[in-house]
Amino acid sequence: MALILGLLVLVVWQRHRILFDWLAEGKPPALLEPAGENPGSYWQDEYFLVEQLDSRTFAIGEPLYRDQNFSYLITGSERAVLFDAGPGYRDIRRVAEALTDLPITFIPSHFHYDHVGNRVTFDRVAVVDLPWLRRRAPSNRLQLNWAEHLGTLEGIAVPALDVDEWLPIDSLVDLGDRQLRVLYTPGHTEDSISLLDLANGYVFSGDFIYPGPLYAFLPNSRMGDYLQGSDTVLAAVSENVDFLGAHRDAAPGVPRLSLKDVEDLRATLIAIRDGTARGIGRYPREYRVNDRIQLLAEPRWLQDWE
Repeated sequence: MALILGLLVLVVWQRHRILFDWLAEGKPPALLEPAGENPGSYWQDEYFLVEQLDSRTFAIGEPLYRDQNFSYLITGSERAVLFDAGPGYRDIRRVAEALTDLPITFIPSHFHYDHVGNRVTFDRVAVVDLPWLRRRAPSNRLQLNWAEHLGTLEGIAVPALDVDEWLPIDSLVDLGDRQLRVLYTPGHTEDSISLLDLANGYVFSGDFIYPGPLYAFLPNSRMGDYLQGSDTVLAAVSENVDFLGAHRDAAPGVPRLSLKDVEDLRATLIAIRDGTARGIGRYPREYRVNDRIQLLAEPRWLQDWE
């Protein structure tokens, strides 16, 4: 009996590694077929889709990639930010540099392999200033780990980031005449951030929220963190803004949501915590947030709300 219990404990403890080793293909996924896109958007290198959101904000999509990533080039009068960089199968840096002459700082929304660009290098990198990350980077070189990166799914080596700038939570990234507020929005991962551009009506939300399935069952996902991240956003944003996520579920255009979607997410999280939400499936457990969003979580007995 003790041996059986020990094996069960080991399986639970290593469940993420077992699951991802089983799912891993170890190679890039096949490209999707192009779909109809918004007028005014255009293809770059027959792979990237560029859509100008305003005179100084650009969405750079990878709609042929399985996860349909979107990264955002945000420019000011003195410098620019590239928020996320996709999986790095093509060089997003060249696309960004073709859109602006300003120096570009790369900021990952979190460290998953489909956001950090991997083999793509940048002149300047900024990372959220969290104590456990700082402790691991005494010389400002941050070696990512498997649970943060998950690149084994597609055979991508775990990279290290040379950090030029640490971004304190709730600080402002100054682009000259444009400022971006760093919102700590964990849940999907413990290192996730969003960027609030209140003056221009945007929240660049990474994987915190986007149309489609939200993943809250990954190695460093926590349901309690997701609720905290929702509270943070709702406290910071009290007016109508566009939430621009990192993935879309269908063409055309960028993955765009609203403040109401964040309110729906928070309500769903509370219902799950309180045991009143009905989910479907075994692992992961799927909960309906609204017509556009689903939340994929671990079974209730494995959910961490602390």
